[in-house]
Amino acid sequence: MKRILIFFGGCSTEYGVSLQSAHAVLTHLDRSRFEPLMVGITQSGSWLYYTGAPDNIPADRWQGSECVPCTLALSRGVTHLLLLDGSDMQLPFDAAFPVLHGKNGEDGTLQGMLELAGIPVIGCGTLSSALCMDKDRAHKLAALAGVKVPRSAVFRRGAGMDEIKAAAAKLGYPLFVKPVRAGSSFGITRVTGPEGLPGAAAAAFANDRELLLEEAIPGFEGGCAVLGTDELTVGAVDEIELSQGFFDFEEKYTLKTSAIHCPARIPPQKAAEIQAAAKTIYQALDCKDFARVDLFLTPEGEIVFNEVNTIPGFTAHSRYPNMMKAAGLDFTTLITCIIEEVGV
Repeated sequence: MKRILIFFGGCSTEYGVSLQSAHAVLTHLDRSRFEPLMVGITQSGSWLYYTGAPDNIPADRWQGSECVPCTLALSRGVTHLLLLDGSDMQLPFDAAFPVLHGKNGEDGTLQGMLELAGIPVIGCGTLSSALCMDKDRAHKLAALAGVKVPRSAVFRRGAGMDEIKAAAAKLGYPLFVKPVRAGSSFGITRVTGPEGLPGAAAAAFANDRELLLEEAIPGFEGGCAVLGTDELTVGAVDEIELSQGFFDFEEKYTLKTSAIHCPARIPPQKAAEIQAAAKTIYQALDCKDFARVDLFLTPEGEIVFNEVNTIPGFTAHSRYPNMMKAAGLDFTTLITCIIEEVGV
């Protein structure tokens, strides 16, 4: 029986999404092989060892009497959770599984602390987590690996609006204004003309110190689930069908006006090309264990990189598990395979 430290919540705008993902992981964890230690991180950043029912997590009812303040033993080789209730109790574990989304969890910050302490990390490490959260630098590396990326321009906070408008005119409308580092489409705006740029820039800068102007790619967005480190397993390619707008935060978690087709409604040969591109990007960005690579497919059949989610949504209805289900891996088997990647 291996003991797995599962992080959920987080000091992030994606706190609520993490609660849903962690509940699904805990529900489908093979309890005959793995014992979970649950550590919730509040939105204000407090760490709490949680011993209550996993079913209290999705509705954010987990904080209370069943929680104890905690931290990690950071000395290498210790791999203990320290309870800060005056008991001096130390709980050993075998590996840490961050089920966190967005900043302060998916961006390499937590991964760096775990690696500093010599704790096996389930999922991408510090470098790949940081790179994949950074849309601009991820695109540069993907382009060097031979995958086409959208035309774009980057501006730091304080840049003049005239300069931003000039770059936008060069890219052409419609275009997207994005924070360079954020997840779940927070702070992203589709802009159809120069009059929309000031508000879009303000929304992007509210989420990061840099913004990205990015050309709109025609066609549809699809994803590709990747599992493994040295030998890669690739899930079925999916297809996001939009009836309006773009795949923003609300659409990602409600599908009010959109639909997801898995597998995508494309020829097998084109799906194989997308899977090959996803593997190239995954390796170029030093990913390990698991990640979801998102790409565009244009009407001309061209594949264009969008982004990598190093900790994709993990509910039973999320895209990553469904892509792997279509490839023959049920949810419990998938989680087991991910944990086994770190060798525990």
